[in-house]
Amino acid sequence: MTKHASKWVMVASVTVGLSAVALAQDLDAGKLEFQSSCATCHGIDGKGKGPLSEQLRVAPADLTVLTKHNNGVFPVNAVYEAIYGIKRIVAHGPPDMPIWGFRYFARNTSPGSKKPDHYVELSSDLDAIARTRLLAVVDYLNRIQQK
Repeated sequence: MTKHASKWVMVASVTVGLSAVALAQDLDAGKLEFQSSCATCHGIDGKGKGPLSEQLRVAPADLTVLTKHNNGVFPVNAVYEAIYGIKRIVAHGPPDMPIWGFRYFARNTSPGSKKPDHYVELSSDLDAIARTRLLAVVDYLNRIQQK
């Protein structure tokens, strides 16, 4: 390879590398998860005015004031438990059938079981993926809190 060609390969490699870094910075996993799983009810801005909000019996919560309603501290555990299904939110469905299916909940109720506490563990990889998604949403909600 000539010196001239080597320089072009190097320039192209750096350009591609910088483009990949810029793209990665533009992706916000928490925001994407929120938009795909929560915005239908809570709205794209998290204020509870999503496209389905008027069709629900219970109005969706304004998720941008969680910190304000918790003495200035974002309630990480309560939010995590609400999404995971530990803390029961009536509008999210029963614990054995959360509104998101198993996107943030990597345990599956065993076939024929009516008890939500009877689980069959799925692979640890699926559990890690589900928890990563869940934590991304929790982080995003923390970042959109009103000041």
